[in-house]
Amino acid sequence: MYVLCVTIYVKPENINDFLTATKEYASLSRQENGNVRYDILQSDEDEACFVIYEAYKSKQDFSFHRDTPHSISWKQKIEPWMARPRQRIRCNSVIFGNE
Repeated sequence: MYVLCVTIYVKPENINDFLTATKEYASLSRQENGNVRYDILQSDEDEACFVIYEAYKSKQDFSFHRDTPHSISWKQKIEPWMARPRQRIRCNSVIFGNE
């Protein structure tokens, strides 16, 4: 399993726009053959902080995802709404789910 955790801080005035666009993006991403999970999390302490948790069957499946039209479009759309550059952690699973 290949996992990506992305932290995104959104400008407060763009939170609703970000959520709308990201929910649509998540729906499309979940339809990809190699996608296992695509979760959108919002901080309990800072409503402008989001964590996106993505899991793919392989690193190649993530590479496919990254190059899809919906991925490229989403990144361009949300860029002006971000309060700071997004932070990414890319991981290989050691234990995943109920393993």
